[in-house]
Parts: sequence; C-alpha cells; structure tokens
Amino acid sequence: MRRFPGFALAGAMLLTLAASAANAQSISDPQRTEIERIIREYLLKNPEVLQEAIGELEKRQAVAEAEKHQAAVKDNAKELFNSERQVVVGNPKGDVNFVEFFDYNCGYCKRAMTDMMDLIKVRVVLKEFPVLGAASTEAARVAVAVRMQDKTGKKYLDFHQKLLSGRGSVDKARAIAAAKEAGLDVARIERDLGSDEVRLSLEESFKLAEKLGLNGTPSYVIGENVVVGAVGLPALKEKVNVARCGKATC
Repeated sequence: MRRFPGFALAGAMLLTLAASAANAQSISDPQRTEIERIIREYLLKNPEVLQEAIGELEKRQAVAEAEKHQAAVKDNAKELFNSERQVVVGNPKGDVNFVEFFDYNCGYCKRAMTDMMDLIKVRVVLKEFPVLGAASTEAARVAVAVRMQDKTGKKYLDFHQKLLSGRGSVDKARAIAAAKEAGLDVARIERDLGSDEVRLSLEESFKLAEKLGLNGTPSYVIGENVVVGAVGLPALKEKVNVARCGKATC
C-alpha cells in the first residue's frame, strides 16, 4: 500500500473503506486476513491517523449538533424569546437575546450569575428549569409567582440574586424569605402557587429544554446558538458578539 504521510486523514478514510471491503461476502478468508493485517500494520506505524480521524469526527459532530440546535431555536423562537411566561431582566430593547435556563440549587448557576449580570445590557431572559429535585421545584414555583406580580422584572432580579448568592439548599421557605426581602407580597405568592400559570410556566420551560436537547443547568440560548454549561464570561461574550455582528469580536 502506498502511503501519504501528509494526508493521514485521507489514509484513515481509505482504511475504513478497506475494512468495509474486508467484511464483504465476496472477499475470501485469506484476503480478509491480509487486509486486516495491512490495516493493523498501518495503524501501528501511523497512530496519529486515529487522532486526526477522531478530531475530524468530533468537528463534524459539533457542526451537526450546532445546526440541529439552530433549527430548534428557529422553530421555537416565540416561546424562547417572547413567551408570556418568562421574565426579562436585561434591556428589553437589547440587540441580542440571551436566554438562561437555570436551577436555584445548581452550584454552577450560582457561580455563573455574575457572568449574567455582566451581560445585563443585552436582552436577558430567565427561564426556571428545576432539574435538581423537589426543593428546586418549590423554589422555581415561588419564582414564577414572583414574576406574576412583578411586571418590570426589577424585584424578580433582586429575588433571583438573593437566592443564587446564598449558601445551602434552596427550597420554598428560602424562596419565600427572599421574596419578602425583595419587597413582594408574600400572601399573594402563597395564593398564586396553586395557579395554572405556575404549572404552565414550568411545563413550558421543560418542553423547550426537551426540544433544544437541554438536560442540565446552566444552559443558554444566545441569538441562534445554544451553549451548555457554565462556560465562563469570555465564552459568553464571544457568543453575544457572534449574535450581534457575526464574529467573536465586534
């Protein structure tokens, strides 16, 4: 077999074709054995081929995943960016949509809160996504009730920061206490907890997350791109710039 060291990836692709040929019924056992020997010898002498092939595969998978996410964002844009069951805490007229799915008991969300606050001049949309158990669901239900009586989002943001900046587990009691500190009507919150609006709001978040392929927090939708995990402020700023001007630095 002639080898082309400068075209290792192409070599790997040829080897894959050879391996497929080795499995063909028209190949005799001695021929199959010889093909497998040649493949094994080539890979042992050129292990970098595997690294290059894996790298290329990962790159293609990342592109395919990004395209899948972008299609899901486009198909669900109304619920993502302009739902009646969400709160906008950033600039409502901001030029970039920055949506965060969060859980009040998520340690990464707590650390990522400062990143979100640094980007508050864009249009920040918060969606409760309680995936960490019953206590998280209780806190999220209170959060929806807070949103129901705070049309501006200012008290909600105060409430939100209080919960994510505190230590220990967050549950209904902690959420109610934070709401009271933020100047909200606790009696009304207690009444609203049993409303359809609270239930439907959380259901909407979970349905959106499922459609976008999200299963953890924090997760973001920035423009048309999905970002999973607490990736840090520089990475988030890059995504904001891509959404704003099509490149990492505007």
